[in-house]
Amino acid sequence: MNNRSRAGVRQRLRSLTYLELFNIPLQAALWFGVIGFPVTAANAVGFALFALLLVEGAAYWLAKLRRLEAPGAALPGAGAFAALRVINVPVLAAGVLFTVWAAVDDPGSGSWPGLGFALFAVLEHVNYFHTQLMYDTAEDRRNLRENGLRRAHLARDLDRAKGRGRSRLGAPSL
Repeated sequence: MNNRSRAGVRQRLRSLTYLELFNIPLQAALWFGVIGFPVTAANAVGFALFALLLVEGAAYWLAKLRRLEAPGAALPGAGAFAALRVINVPVLAAGVLFTVWAAVDDPGSGSWPGLGFALFAVLEHVNYFHTQLMYDTAEDRRNLRENGLRRAHLARDLDRAKGRGRSRLGAPSL
């Protein structure tokens, strides 16, 4: 990778890190401030799950950036990310069940947003730890059209950390 493309990758990783973190207060202000959804237990639990996954995503992009700056090094925090892949499942399940219960018990603005946030958190978990669901660049969308869904970057990095592998296309991922 030449210096120019390495600089572009660094900038992309920085942007992804900052955007994940910026989305937490932005979404809180939008949904609870501007739109005015009430801060109920269900809405707070759903939003907390959503925020948790965004923090995990930001931590991953930051770890990728650090790895890029130390070529050949292992992904910083790979063990923590492997643990989160497992720990997130019961945490997300409990949060989704709680918000579903709240939405059934008292449907409306006091529960539906929380359920939506919780479900979005589940999608973020899948997007980071299993299958890439976000295709936001032209290259990503082209790859999706040509090859279909692919393993998430973090999932591939965790596979590599275990010594198992490479991306589906046989090349190391970012």
